[in-house]
Amino acid sequence: MKLAALGEVMVELAPQAAAQAGEQGKALLRQSYAGDTYNTAVYIARHGVSVSYVTLLGDDPYSEEVLTRLGDEGIDTSAIARLSGRCPGLYMIQNTPDGERYFTYWRGEAPARELFADPQRREVLKAHLRQMDCLYLSGITLAIMAADARAELLDFLKEYRAAGGRVAFDSNYRPRLWRSVGDAREVVATFMSVTDMALLTFEDEQALWGDDVVDQCVQRNSDHGLSELVIKRGAEPVLLHCEGQQAEVDVPAVAQVVDTTGAGDSFNAGYLAARLQGASPVESIASGNRCAAQVIGYRGAIIPQAEFVAGAQPVAC
Repeated sequence: MKLAALGEVMVELAPQAAAQAGEQGKALLRQSYAGDTYNTAVYIARHGVSVSYVTLLGDDPYSEEVLTRLGDEGIDTSAIARLSGRCPGLYMIQNTPDGERYFTYWRGEAPARELFADPQRREVLKAHLRQMDCLYLSGITLAIMAADARAELLDFLKEYRAAGGRVAFDSNYRPRLWRSVGDAREVVATFMSVTDMALLTFEDEQALWGDDVVDQCVQRNSDHGLSELVIKRGAEPVLLHCEGQQAEVDVPAVAQVVDTTGAGDSFNAGYLAARLQGASPVESIASGNRCAAQVIGYRGAIIPQAEFVAGAQPVAC
C-alpha cells in the first residue's frame, strides 16, 4: 500500500530542557523541521508503509536539508518541486509546565502556499497521486492554498475516489490561517464530502464549529457519509464511528508529558499505518495511541529515529 501526504514543511525551533541552558541561563533552541502532514508522513514511514511527500520547497540550504531528512526516513520526494529564491516557513514552540504547546509562525512567503496552483506542475502531480492507494491532507494544507488551487484539488479528489482511491483528512483548524471562521467552515465541510477517513480532534472541532458536546461533532460529520470517523479527545477515550458501529478506545496514561507538539499528527500516523497494513479500526486506534504516547515524551514534533519504536507500548503512570 502506498500513501501520499500533501502539505507544508517548516523550520522548527523547539526549546530544550532547562538543564540545557546557554549563556546567562537562557534556554537553548533546537532547530529541526516539522509540519502537520510532514510529521504524519514521517511516522507512517517509520511503521513500514511506503510514503510519498508532496510539497513545494525553495532552493536554499534548509530546503535541501528537508529533502535529505525525508530521504533518510525512506520517504519518496520525487513529487516535490523547488522554487528559485524561496525558502520554507519558520515556527517556534513554547510550552506550558504541563507540556501543552503554543506556536509563533513566520510563513507568509513559504513556497508550499503555491501547492496545486501552477497548471504544468499540477498535471505532473496528478499523475503521481493517481498511483497512490491513499491520500492524506489536513485543514492546514487547505488553508495555505489559494482558492483556485483548492478548487482544482477538490475536483481531482472526486476523480481519484471514483477510481478507487481513499482520502484521509484531519481538519486541524488554525484560525490565523483563515480569513474568517465562515471561510474555514465552508472549505472544511466541502472537503469532508470527499473524505473516506476523518481523523478529527474535538478541541479543533469545538473551535471551528462551536460544539458543546461531542455528539454534535459526530452528528455533523456523519452527514458526510464517511466510512470512518475518529475523534481524538486528549486523554479521554477516542471515539470511533465506522459503518454504523460505534466504539470508545481508552487512551493509556503516560509517565510524563514533555511536549504535546505533534500528538495528533503522530496518532494519525499510527492509525493510518495500521489500517493500510490490514488492522481493524479499533486496533488502528490503539496503534495511534502508542505512537502519540512516544512523541509527547520528547520535545519537538519529530523524535530521533533511534528513540522511536513502531508499536511500542506507553509506560503507565
